[in-house]
Amino acid sequence: MKLSSVLRLPALLAATLFTTAALVEAEHTSNWAVLVSTSRFWFNYRHLANVLSIYRTVKRLGIPDSQIILMLPDDMACNPRNAFPGTVYSNADRAVDLYGDNIEVDYRGYEVTVENFIRLLTDRVGEEMPRSKRLLTDDRSNILVYMTGHGGNEFLKFQDAEEIGAFDLADAFEQMWEKKRYHEILFMIDTCQANTMYSKLYSPNIIATGSSELDQSSYSHHADNDVGVAVIDRYTYYNLEFLETEVRDTSSKKTVGDLFDSYSYEKIHSHAGVRYDLFRGGAEAARSRLVTDFFGNVQNVEVDGTKNTTLEEDMLALSKTIAALRQKANEEEAALKKNTTADTESKQVPLQQKKIQFAKPLTDDNWWTKKIFGATALAGCAALWGLGSYFEAPRR
Repeated sequence: MKLSSVLRLPALLAATLFTTAALVEAEHTSNWAVLVSTSRFWFNYRHLANVLSIYRTVKRLGIPDSQIILMLPDDMACNPRNAFPGTVYSNADRAVDLYGDNIEVDYRGYEVTVENFIRLLTDRVGEEMPRSKRLLTDDRSNILVYMTGHGGNEFLKFQDAEEIGAFDLADAFEQMWEKKRYHEILFMIDTCQANTMYSKLYSPNIIATGSSELDQSSYSHHADNDVGVAVIDRYTYYNLEFLETEVRDTSSKKTVGDLFDSYSYEKIHSHAGVRYDLFRGGAEAARSRLVTDFFGNVQNVEVDGTKNTTLEEDMLALSKTIAALRQKANEEEAALKKNTTADTESKQVPLQQKKIQFAKPLTDDNWWTKKIFGATALAGCAALWGLGSYFEAPRR
């Protein structure tokens, strides 16, 4: 290998280091989802189907179960009223079983409480709490928080036993921000008077959307006559329709703004709301966020972009050394080429003629000499054989 070829390797290394040092910090490095249904009892089947539909979508787009917190207060799949035991459907055609055999429920039954929900968000849990029930996020985590159930003006009921208020939710998000537990949050809620639940939020980097305004109900989309109850709400249904048809994989360029623009009163039968003012950069920046920044597992690499003077000085010295070595290598190659040309012109290599030895022909004298020699040798062998036989014969 030529010396100049070898010298290209450190040059490429130096260029790579310069490029890496110039990279800016990534927007976020992990995606999490907190999916909460707050309703018990069979007639609230649609609320469990709502949250399982979102669960299926975020898993399809790559968020693993280890980064999804699923809270289900009731087990509709095993309810004795279920005509299709072990299954949950969100559509009357029953094409997709949302429950299936690949679902991980982190909080179930009476574990789904306001206290546990707030402790989950703020990470105020004991050491005995397993990792599967903790939201292990940091300041580079994007979080989707989806909630569905029965609610009213600035409250959401948990299992018809307690309520979480808009102020409680706002304070929980503020604690998350102060403890550096999120980078950006997309908060979605499907309930009656849903938009009032995000009216008290005051923490930065939050995009919020809800299914209905103050004094408006949130309606179901359709019922399954065989199941006997409504199977999905309208707001969630049309969110899923957009996600399933427009966001097929993590390479999708559809934005949050595109998703919100798909809402209409004709489809949802209520006025869905959106709040952008908490997001840095306002509505324009919030609307430009990709849907997969919250619903997908798009992981970026975080690189320290701080200026390193020592590194720059070392790279400059390395570049000078490489340039000097390259010049020296070029001079040596030129001198070697010149010497080779001179030697070729001054020396002439004579052609060597090889002597070919032919077979020596036999003459008559040689032929008779070899014949006599062969006959003599044969006679000697016969005499030796006869003499040996004489001595071995038995004597009388």
